[in-house]
Amino acid sequence: MALSDDEFEALVQQLQQNSFSDARDAYGDKGFERWRNPRYHEPLAEPDGSSFLRGSCGDSIGISLTFRDNRVKQAAYRTDGCASSTLCGSFTAELAVGKTPEELFALTADDVLDAIGRFPREDRHCATLAIKALQHAVQEYQLHRGMPSNNTVPPLRTKQ
Repeated sequence: MALSDDEFEALVQQLQQNSFSDARDAYGDKGFERWRNPRYHEPLAEPDGSSFLRGSCGDSIGISLTFRDNRVKQAAYRTDGCASSTLCGSFTAELAVGKTPEELFALTADDVLDAIGRFPREDRHCATLAIKALQHAVQEYQLHRGMPSNNTVPPLRTKQ
């Protein structure tokens, strides 16, 4: 039996409501609103440093940065991953703005998770991936400008 147009529309509406309810439960109000209205996802025309890393889960997160007076002026992310990767990329970019390279290297996955608020335990590796992408972008910025760096970015290792 085929669904009428009205029945099909009602089914789609119900599925979307269920999906939104699940996302709000998983990420809280702050994370849900950012997922629905992402920030920092517009590409930067001429980044000073950027990186794009793939995690063990298969998701990729890229971070791009522009600097002025050795502080992040603009930050952006991109991902081909899930809602968790989107949130981690967005909040990592937000945390980066205004910081020096040294301050960026001090950021941790826990800082990203704290900024988001509620976050699924099984997806916390996305925050690690976002931070590693950030650190690689900072390292690229420093290397291209011949700046000394005491920060060695360790290889990406994430657990699911």
